Amino acid sequence: MTEPTLEVSSLLTVRDVERLARTMLPKSTVDYFRSGSDAEYTRRANRGAFRKWAIAYRVLVDVSRVDTRVRVLGQELASPILIAPTAYHRLAHPEGERATARAAGGSGTLYVASTLATTSLEDIAATYDAAGASAGGASVGGASRWFQLYVHKDRGLTRSLVERAEASGYGALVVTVDTPVLGRRLRDVRNAFGLPDGMHMANLFAPGDGIEAKDPAFRHAQIAARHDASFTWHDLASIRAWTRMPLVLKGIVRADDALRARDSGVAGIIVSNHGGRQLDSAVATLDALPSVVEALGAQAGVDVLLDGGVRWGTDVFKALALGARAVLVGRPIVWGLTAFGEAGVARVLDILRSELVHAMTLAGCPAIDAVTRDMLVRR
Repeated sequence: MTEPTLEVSSLLTVRDVERLARTMLPKSTVDYFRSGSDAEYTRRANRGAFRKWAIAYRVLVDVSRVDTRVRVLGQELASPILIAPTAYHRLAHPEGERATARAAGGSGTLYVASTLATTSLEDIAATYDAAGASAGGASVGGASRWFQLYVHKDRGLTRSLVERAEASGYGALVVTVDTPVLGRRLRDVRNAFGLPDGMHMANLFAPGDGIEAKDPAFRHAQIAARHDASFTWHDLASIRAWTRMPLVLKGIVRADDALRARDSGVAGIIVSNHGGRQLDSAVATLDALPSVVEALGAQAGVDVLLDGGVRWGTDVFKALALGARAVLVGRPIVWGLTAFGEAGVARVLDILRSELVHAMTLAGCPAIDAVTRDMLVRR
């Protein structure tokens, strides 16, 4: 990894951040973070879906003040831009998830920590809370950090992760439901991708447990083999019984699955196709969003969030207009982390928030509840 020669403030867009980050990492690492599955149709479709919509802006509206506050699972957040769960942050920067957690906690941004973090969930929680306390924010106490769970064949391991997350004060449990097996990511196969020596999945393996002696590709394959392809709606009740944390299901793209999630008592849904890394040719998330929102209705009591392809403040605006309560960003956070560590993550969040405020101002929307469906037209 090489050190950047630019100032973080010189990065004006998420694209700027990505371009810089990709010059700083080995090809295999760039490929891991950037790639989708198979032909990568879905990864590209996620971005293309935003280009299908144009903003029909209002005029002569008082936008001297623009309020981006939003409530997610009952908690008020400063912005509808959240951090999605992504794996292996130490591949991007030596401080890994700690730097991400400091940036998130310091800005009061909701951060979803990944099962496949290279920092333990306990360490992430403590780092996030310390940063929030230093910033004097209201996010201290865990309500603005959630834990993402992969369900493993070893249900004892799965339960222990849930119990550890609850003991560490995480505010919600995000169960990923689109990964019975890992998608076929051809770049990773060709690169024989795996974590380098000295880096491990801190929530699952520990130094000295034997797997560390294997080659990186073997270690990566081991975690892939642990996913439970038999996990069903019936099993979701078991997870509910393990914890008092509200459940959020990540990976819903169908209206009927959204209704079943609601009937199962979940608090939230993330419309997601795993960033195009699972089933290739899957529906783009922005295309799936309207039917999910319509099926649930305004009084469903389930918060609908979206991830996949968000790169501009106008993307956030469009997702909100189509019914998302908030969006989550993944790859842009990793690129920011690569480029400038904690400051890079904070810069990405600031870029997207500033772009959203600018879009709301120009569109005549002084608050989030003014960003409604009638603001968009199909191109």
